[in-house]
Amino acid sequence: MSTTTLTIRIDEQTKDRLDKLAKSTARSKSYLVSNAIEEYLSINEWQIQELVKTIKKADSPNAKFVDHVKVVEWLDSWGTDNELEPPKCK
Repeated sequence: MSTTTLTIRIDEQTKDRLDKLAKSTARSKSYLVSNAIEEYLSINEWQIQELVKTIKKADSPNAKFVDHVKVVEWLDSWGTDNELEPPKCK
């Protein structure tokens, strides 16, 4: 795979930490930063994909929801003399 150059600005403390980690792992700073970016992208791409899927499900005509306020009221009633029944889906 071909590579390209990317210039970034980081604070001095972060650069010092990166230098120390590179030395202690016998890896280059470029290697560490590249791997960190790859992992960040993988996690965030997955998260966004899951959010998009969930929004599509929520927007479908068959979606069922429980009113947030009713859930909070139900949870707040736990352990009291007037414990509520669980709320129903709409």
